[in-house]
Amino acid sequence: MPALSVANISPLDGRPERAVLVGVDFEARSAGSRGGLARTQAAAVRTLPGLAQEAALETAASSRSYPSRIGAGGMPAAAAGLDVQASLAEFRALVSSAGGTVVAQLLQRRPKADPATLVGSGKVEEIAGAAASTAADLVLFDHDLTPTQLRNLEAALPCRVLDRTQLILDIFARHARTREGQLQVELAQLEYMLPRLAGRGKSMSQLGGGIGTRGPGETQLETDRRRIQRRIDQLKLDLNAVRRVRAEQRRRREAVPVPTVALVGYTNAGKSTLFNCLTGAGVLASSRMFATLDPKLRAVELPSRRKVLLSDTVGFIRNLPHTLVTSFRATLEEVAQAEVLLHVRDAAAAYGEEQKRQVEKVLGELEVLSKPRIEVLNKIDLVAEEERQALVERARARGEVAVSALTGDGMDELLKAIDKAVQSDPVIEAELWVPQQEGAVLAAIGAGMIVQAREYEGNVVRLSVSGPASLVGRLRRFRRNHP
Repeated sequence: MPALSVANISPLDGRPERAVLVGVDFEARSAGSRGGLARTQAAAVRTLPGLAQEAALETAASSRSYPSRIGAGGMPAAAAGLDVQASLAEFRALVSSAGGTVVAQLLQRRPKADPATLVGSGKVEEIAGAAASTAADLVLFDHDLTPTQLRNLEAALPCRVLDRTQLILDIFARHARTREGQLQVELAQLEYMLPRLAGRGKSMSQLGGGIGTRGPGETQLETDRRRIQRRIDQLKLDLNAVRRVRAEQRRRREAVPVPTVALVGYTNAGKSTLFNCLTGAGVLASSRMFATLDPKLRAVELPSRRKVLLSDTVGFIRNLPHTLVTSFRATLEEVAQAEVLLHVRDAAAAYGEEQKRQVEKVLGELEVLSKPRIEVLNKIDLVAEEERQALVERARARGEVAVSALTGDGMDELLKAIDKAVQSDPVIEAELWVPQQEGAVLAAIGAGMIVQAREYEGNVVRLSVSGPASLVGRLRRFRRNHP
C-alpha cells in the first residue's frame, strides 16, 4: 500500500496554496469581557493586503499582555501562556513552512467548543464567505478537529479543511529525507487518519452492488481501515528494526567511552545553527519550522581535550501531536541516551517562558527531565544592544549560558559548561615519565591531554598532565609506582 498523506499543501501550478487561518479562543466570557469580544469579532476578518501589513505589528505586539488569550487544543488561556496574536503569528509561520500563503485570518471566541463545527454555524458562514472572496484553496484551524467536526466543516466550506495536527504532519512529511524519517512520518499520518475515515467520500462508505455482491460483505470503509491497520503494523515492525540498528550503533559507540550531548528545544530556536557553530558540520539551518527531522551526530572537542558526540534533534512545539512523539520515539531515543541535554532557547522570543514549558512537557513525556540540563539562551545578537549585557549577566547568575550561534559569541563559555556537566570519563591529573623514543605516546598525550608542565631528565620526559581517565588509564605503565 503506498504512503498516505492526511494533508498536502504543495504548490499548485507553481504557486503556493492560499490559506484562510482560523484561530479559536475558548475562554469563559465574563461581564467585563463582552465588550472586548464584540470589538474583536467586529474586526475578526483580515484579508490581504491588510494582513501582510499587520503581521509584523502582531508579532511585535505579542510581547504585550492582551485581555484575552488563546490556547490551542482547548487549553485555558492562562495555561497556554500565549496571547491571541502570538499564537496566530506562530500558526502563520507553520503555514509558511508548509509552503502556503495566508490570504485571510479570522478569530472566534467562545465559552466552549461547538461539538458539530468547533466554531458555531454563524462563524462557519463567515469563514465560507472569506474563503470564497479570497479564492482560498484551504481553511486551516489552529486547533484539533474531531472526525465529526472535520466532516461537517468540509461539507459546509468551499475548499479543503485542515487542523493544526494535519498541518504539522504535512510539514514533517516535507522535511523527512531519510528512510527512517519517512517511516516515522507515515506512521504518524496513518494513526491520525484511521479514526477519521468515516465520511471521507462516498466511495469509502458504500456497500458493493451488482450480481454476486449481495449478502454478507464489508463496507469500503472497513476495507480501508483494514488496509491502513496492516500498513501501520508493518511500519511499526520497520521502525522496531530501525531501533535495533540504533541500539547496535550505540553499543559500538559505548565500547569507546564518548558521551553524547543532545540539543533540544523549541522549533526554530537555532539548534541546527548552534550545531554547525560547534561542529562545523554544515547541516541545513533554516528559519522554517521543523527543518531538522533526522538526528545528526558529530564529535566536539571540549576544553579538557575530552571528546563528546553532539546530537541535533527535531524541534518541539506547543501541543505537539502525540502521534508524532510516539512515532519519532526511535529518533528521540538519542535524547534519552544522552548524558547531558542542551536546552536551546530563543533569547529574543516574546514568549520564551511558554516555549520552555512546552519543551519541558515533551521531555517529561520522554522521562528525561532528571538528566543534567544546560539552558542555552541563543540569538542574543537579536536582543537590543543596550539590553544584551544585562541579559548575559542574568543568565550567568542563573547558571545559564547566553550565546549567538550566528556570530559565535559565548561559544567558549558554553564548551566550558558542557565540560563541567559531563561526568563520564572524568578529567584526572597525573605525572607521566615517558622515554623520548616513545614518539607515538608523546603525540597521543599532546593530542588528548593538557600538558601543564614538562621537564627533561636525561632520556625521559616528565609530564604533569590532566586528561580523560580512560586515556590516563591506557598510559598507566608510564606512571611511577603504577599498579
